[in-house]
Amino acid sequence: MRAKVCGLNSVNQMMQLDEIGVDFAGFIFYPKSPRYVLNTVSKVELKKAKGANINKVGVFVNENPDQLLSLVDDCGLYLAQLHGDETPRYCEKIADYISVIKAFRLRDDDDVLWKIKDYQDIVDMFLFDTAGAEYGGTGKRFNWDILLSLNINKPFFLSGGIGPTDIDALKSFSTSPVAKDLFAVDVNSQFEITPGLKDMTKVKPFIQELSQI
Repeated sequence: MRAKVCGLNSVNQMMQLDEIGVDFAGFIFYPKSPRYVLNTVSKVELKKAKGANINKVGVFVNENPDQLLSLVDDCGLYLAQLHGDETPRYCEKIADYISVIKAFRLRDDDDVLWKIKDYQDIVDMFLFDTAGAEYGGTGKRFNWDILLSLNINKPFFLSGGIGPTDIDALKSFSTSPVAKDLFAVDVNSQFEITPGLKDMTKVKPFIQELSQI
């Protein structure tokens, strides 16, 4: 099972993640986030950063599309994750230039298939996160049961408060019908020392166990 570690603010940590087999490194380009990457890393540093296998993902929230595309070039990003209220038309413009992950913040009573239907033929992947008052993560898991029997019919990232103790839950989830489209697990705050700084003593064993699922 693939893994994405999001909310990094260190190129050195990205290289450490590459060494332990993480597939995607997420950098947040939302100025209101405590993990806003350009507070600590320059665009030039990000562009130069290259691991053997890890791919850089830029996380954006309602960003001006021209500014977003400039950041994609300036920072050498592989994927754009749209985590705000971006419309299908907006996503289409970005997807003409770079592969797009559209994030959806889910509540227990959401009709997931209805929420994603207008994006189905536009974006490359989905990401399912926990709904909260702000655009960032909540550090809490949403009720995965709302996904279990669905046919998403597009690769998706599973996100939202996933932590070191969730391996058994992920094993169970991987046996459900919806897991045929599960592309990667996305983790962030449950593996942090402080916002943006990951605890590698927690990340490494989790990734090792995840790779066995």
